[in-house]
Amino acid sequence: MNRRQLTDPRALRAYAHPFRLTLIGLLRREGTMTATRAAELTGESVASCSYHLRMLAKYGLAEQTGEGRGREKPWRATSESTSWPGYAADPEVREAATALSLAVVERYFTEATHWLENRHTEPADWQEAAPLGDATIFVTAAELKELDEKVWELLQPYIRRAGDPEQRPATARRVSYVHLGHPAREFDGKPQDAREEPRS
Repeated sequence: MNRRQLTDPRALRAYAHPFRLTLIGLLRREGTMTATRAAELTGESVASCSYHLRMLAKYGLAEQTGEGRGREKPWRATSESTSWPGYAADPEVREAATALSLAVVERYFTEATHWLENRHTEPADWQEAAPLGDATIFVTAAELKELDEKVWELLQPYIRRAGDPEQRPATARRVSYVHLGHPAREFDGKPQDAREEPRS
């Protein structure tokens, strides 16, 4: 998979803008498009789309195809996905990476909320198939990383369908599959799910 790694705090801050996240998602999902087309899909003005596309291009996240003229020049994403540090010793990078992560999680929340509010309008099989839940597990940092890698391995056959429509079953739909793992918050110095032994 073609992935863009962001480490420059300026690029991280630029990418954290909610509308730029939307634009990158559109370019990756729909392919090349002009600022005019982006405006039609998002409801933003052409001028706004053009500005934000230029900002994405400034940090290597989008580029013009070299065709068209003016605002009718098509744009494309420069990568299929984006990654950034989960850990950074540099305070500036850490702060910018955290801001980007929070923007992405807020986007996940917004999309999930929209699905839950409207799921009753979907076919029953999709309502039943869409997962919602969590599990508390006890793992080391290395095991958590290994688990994440195994999940990505399982997803690969389905991810490859994005670039090859012929691999998709007739009833397949685009699905946002979000996974998130983190140490559980502790209260009074004890794990949130700790069970105390009864006292005599």
